[in-house]
Amino acid sequence: MKIGIVDTTFSRINMGAIAIDELRNYAGVKYVRRTVPGIKDLPVEAKRLIEEEGCDIVITLGWVGKAEKDALSYIALSVGKIIAELMTNRHIIDVTIHEDEAEDEKTLLMVAENRVREHVRNAVDLIRNPERLVKQAGTGQRQGYEDVGPIQR
Repeated sequence: MKIGIVDTTFSRINMGAIAIDELRNYAGVKYVRRTVPGIKDLPVEAKRLIEEEGCDIVITLGWVGKAEKDALSYIALSVGKIIAELMTNRHIIDVTIHEDEAEDEKTLLMVAENRVREHVRNAVDLIRNPERLVKQAGTGQRQGYEDVGPIQR
């Protein structure tokens, strides 16, 4: 199993290092890491990791500022990522932190680290243990914040 990790210099924390630290919990998982300037650069680098480096899955790690232009860049990333997934027939897990989703930097850091680690686990499960994800269907999982749980019937 080989996982691609692509982070950005725009991020305010080293998200790639967090992902690699989490990957160390899994024996036999290899990784390739790349860093690009911003989120709009993530899709092409993810595609390159799949096609040129043989990655089974890629995790993109992005950071979005508070300005409207940052939100528009996130939309561009999302569309590009989906196109890259369809072109390669591989999952590209988008892990994005939005600066306006937390009231203070301490909370933002906690959300970012938690989200990266949880999505690394999701990526490993998509390749190694997809049944684990099936068991979590409808359980209100949230990456970054506490899970909300299912709605009871």
